[in-house]
Amino acid sequence: MADKFVLRVKAGPAYDEATHQVVQVNSPKPLHITTPSGDVLLNIRIQNFRGLPSNSPKTSTYFDHASHTRDQYSISFALLPKTAVSGSDLVFGNDFDRPIRDRLPPGFSAAFRIVKWAIDPGLEGDPYTDKPYLYGPALSSLNVLRVGDARTQAKTAFRGDEAQHDAVVVEEGADGDGVEVREKLGVPSASDARKKWFLDAAKRDAWTWEAGRVYQADFFNPFLDFNEFALKLPGFSLSILSIWNSPEGDNTHTLRYVLKNKSTGDVYFVVTFTVYTREEVEKLDIADKEKQTNERNGVGAGTVATDGKEPASSVANNDDDEVD
Repeated sequence: MADKFVLRVKAGPAYDEATHQVVQVNSPKPLHITTPSGDVLLNIRIQNFRGLPSNSPKTSTYFDHASHTRDQYSISFALLPKTAVSGSDLVFGNDFDRPIRDRLPPGFSAAFRIVKWAIDPGLEGDPYTDKPYLYGPALSSLNVLRVGDARTQAKTAFRGDEAQHDAVVVEEGADGDGVEVREKLGVPSASDARKKWFLDAAKRDAWTWEAGRVYQADFFNPFLDFNEFALKLPGFSLSILSIWNSPEGDNTHTLRYVLKNKSTGDVYFVVTFTVYTREEVEKLDIADKEKQTNERNGVGAGTVATDGKEPASSVANNDDDEVD
C-alpha cells in the first residue's frame, strides 16, 4: 500500500498553509522561519527518503552518527525567542483540524499507552475531540536540548540567507553562559535524565525560555516510519495513514507538528508531512523543482515569515486547501 503514496514536507510560521514552503528534506541548509515570537532554523531529515522533491538527498550524514543509526527521522531546530516563555508553556506535538476518532485504527489505544510509557510520559491530549491534539512540554518531549551562549550565539546563528544550524548532530548540553543556566536549576546533563526531570511541573515552571538566547533541539525516534507510513512499536506495527488528517473526498493525508506557546497560542513553527497519491506526484514534483530553481537564483529563497496578524489562538480550517 505504501508504494501508492508519496510524501512531501512543508513548513512555515503559522497554521495557514499559504505561509508554508517546501522543505528540502536531508538538506544541510536549514529553513529560516521568523515570527513575532521568535526565529527558527529548521532541518528535517528522513532516512531513505523517497518523497518530493524527487531530487532530494535520500539520506543524511546525520544517520551515520552513532547516536542515530536506528532513527527513522529528525526534526531539528535552533530557536531564538523574542519574548520570554515559561518552561511549562512551550509545547511540541501534533494537532489536527478535523476529528480523527472515527479513523483510529484497531490497536490505537494500546499504541498510545506504549508511547506514553516508553517514549514520552509527558505527552497529553485528546484524540477523540473535534480538534484532536497530542502535545508534550518541550522540556520533556524533545530528545536533545542544548542551551546557547546568550552573549555570542544570537549574533551569529541568524544571518538571513546565511543562517546556519551549527551542527549536523545536536548534542545535549550547553555553551558559554548556557552552562550556568542548566547548573543553576540543577538540570541533569544527560538527555534521558533531563526529560524525566522536567516531568515535574514545578521544575518546568522554574525554567524560562529566555528572549535573545539560542536553544538547539532535536526530536527523533526509530518508531515512526515515513516510508511505510507506520508506527513500529515493540511487539507490533500500526498503520497511521488513516488518521493523517484530510477533508472528505481529498486524496491527500497530512500529519502536522507544531511548536507553540499553549497559553497565548503563539506559533514558532508548523511542519506538515503530506502524503499524495501517485496521480498527484508529477505536477507537484515539477512545481517543487521550479521553486528550487528560483531559490538558487535568489527568488524567494530561504526565509518564511508571518506578520503576526493571525489571531494567536486560531487554527486555520483548510477545507479549501489547494496544492501550490
